[in-house]
Amino acid sequence: MSITQENRYIDREKSWLAFNARVLQEAADETVPLLDRLRFLGIFSNNLDEFFRVRYAAIRRLNSEGISGEKILGGISAEQLLKEITEIVIEQQSESLRILSVIEKMLEKENIFIINENEINKEQQNFIKDFFIQKVSPELITIILNDLDEFPLLKDTSGYLAVKLVMKPKSQNTILSKIVQKKETRYAVIEIPKTINRFVVLPSSTDKQYIILLDDVIRYNLHNIFNIFDYESISAHMIKITRDAELDIDADLNKSFMEKISSSVKDRRIGEPVRFVYDQSIEKDTLAFFLTRMGIDATDSLIPGGRYHNRRDYMDFPNLGRYDLLKKQNPPLPVVGLNLEGSILEKIKHKDYLVNAPYQSFSYVIKFLREAALDPKVVSIKITLYRLAKNSQIVSSLINAAKNGKKVVVQIELQARFDEASNISYAEMMQTEGIELIFGVKGLKVHSKICVIERMEEGKIKRYGLISTGNFNESTAKVYTDVTIFTSHVQIMRDISKIFEFFDVNYRVYRYKHLLVSPHYTRSKFYKLIDLEILNALAGREAYIKLKMNSLSDLKMIDKLYEASRAGVKIQLIIRGICSLIPGIPGMSENIEAISIVDNYLEHSRLYIFGNDGNPLIYISSADFMTRNLDARVEVTCPIYDEDVKQELLDTFEIGWRANVKARLHSEKLDNKYRKQPNQKMFRAQEEMYKYYCDKIEVVTENI
Repeated sequence: MSITQENRYIDREKSWLAFNARVLQEAADETVPLLDRLRFLGIFSNNLDEFFRVRYAAIRRLNSEGISGEKILGGISAEQLLKEITEIVIEQQSESLRILSVIEKMLEKENIFIINENEINKEQQNFIKDFFIQKVSPELITIILNDLDEFPLLKDTSGYLAVKLVMKPKSQNTILSKIVQKKETRYAVIEIPKTINRFVVLPSSTDKQYIILLDDVIRYNLHNIFNIFDYESISAHMIKITRDAELDIDADLNKSFMEKISSSVKDRRIGEPVRFVYDQSIEKDTLAFFLTRMGIDATDSLIPGGRYHNRRDYMDFPNLGRYDLLKKQNPPLPVVGLNLEGSILEKIKHKDYLVNAPYQSFSYVIKFLREAALDPKVVSIKITLYRLAKNSQIVSSLINAAKNGKKVVVQIELQARFDEASNISYAEMMQTEGIELIFGVKGLKVHSKICVIERMEEGKIKRYGLISTGNFNESTAKVYTDVTIFTSHVQIMRDISKIFEFFDVNYRVYRYKHLLVSPHYTRSKFYKLIDLEILNALAGREAYIKLKMNSLSDLKMIDKLYEASRAGVKIQLIIRGICSLIPGIPGMSENIEAISIVDNYLEHSRLYIFGNDGNPLIYISSADFMTRNLDARVEVTCPIYDEDVKQELLDTFEIGWRANVKARLHSEKLDNKYRKQPNQKMFRAQEEMYKYYCDKIEVVTENI
């Protein structure tokens, strides 16, 4: 193949859609338990919603402003890319509907039936009528549209039923005294309540279980809603809109940053429509009415779908007590040498420890903060927060520390996408409790996951801390794989303290002896590490690079990896999501292999390993190899010095690299081919990872 600028990279949006296709593969995989397959369908849909709100919307803005965008988008125009994305999405949506139909048929074999309003029996009819009157009707928002001067705002987080009423004809006398039958058509919209579970479990006197969607409960009771109208026919079809989620931050100097973000989040609800999904069986005149009144034309992304949208709700499909149709969840394991009942600070005074969630318990992070909150010798806690759990134990621990007289400093990122409102609420709560808040650095999101505790010991300050690849969020820690290092390493802790000084006085550029900190040093340091491997390869020494991350899309970093490949450096990449690098191309990337693992847990940890002529240099990070992480955010990459932790991370990378069950190959074709290794037994990385940590416990137990 001839290597040109155009075929050196894969478009990041198409690569992301290929990742979401891997999620859809899990929904289609018959080895995945049935109810988990529904969950993957929900994840696929939720991912797609966010993609349209953010990435598709950004490209659409370029196009609407008359900007070709070819330089930004890697050689393709914004207009053409929008067209290609829409084609891919329509195909994926069609595939998701096919998969859902297959799953529903398989559920029926398990005596689980998802029925609609036309399939219910007498007993179920009575239940649905009563359920509607008692639970649903008080929550409904129903709007008659014909006579409104302004069309109501439809939210992109909700599903709606577009209702058409054909009224009974009224007789009218014409000039010629002939009777003309005139039929009036009225339109309405019903917002499907989010306060009620989308899936309603129906009573059953047999061993069969029945579920009806809330949409169909409403459909069954349409007459109850519209009985004041004298209509001859009524129909309801689901529609869904997705809006541009870009925040337009107010420049008013009289407003606080929190006020500006809060106002912008409220304004997001009126963002421009970027996608309109509709039931393809909807009548043409009804569709035309809604598109016209909402100002949506053919240049917007119109996606024909099935009877139901907002399939992200399948993430919360009821388990019905059928745990045999769900993957067995392994309980999180203890960390060898680190006891939740003892002092964590005392342990990490002498040695570094790694927690690999969800294989190991996230409770160690909570325990670390709880202990610091109560310890009389602790004088301060400083932490960065990006995304938090709904009822955050992290925030509770920090408030507890403040009430105990500790100085608590929290850098909270108010612009964490889609978590802005939640973070504002937490910020106000912490501020009320006397916690000192920092709202980041102008122009930079703070995406780092760091914490430092200062403790007075023998008249001097001793620092303890943790650095993580993922959020301090006990909810996502159950499903996201992330590693967190607990350490009291003097120089590393000093560097973390400098980062908090940077937050406070950010016109100064600080120097860090050990940590790699974006936006000032991460890119250049990784270049140097790659250059070192290139020199080793050219000198005939062992040279390799092993990288695990969520996304690889920075073109300059990709070029650097291509350069290393041409020099003979062996490169192994485990990249869950976007991969704009093309592996295995002679003369460009023949020494690069790249896989993606999509399984029960979301692969989220970032791990960077450089051979260093037999003495590996190992880092964990909050940063992916994306331009925003390297140049436009505050990110922290931490070197690993403890030999036991280094070996553990080498082992875990190797476990991931051996995957041949849930691993797909990254390729230019974006075809998501499963990785098959001849003459090797089946190796499912996430299951093997759990066994690895079980074995660690057993070895220690045997030696006691």
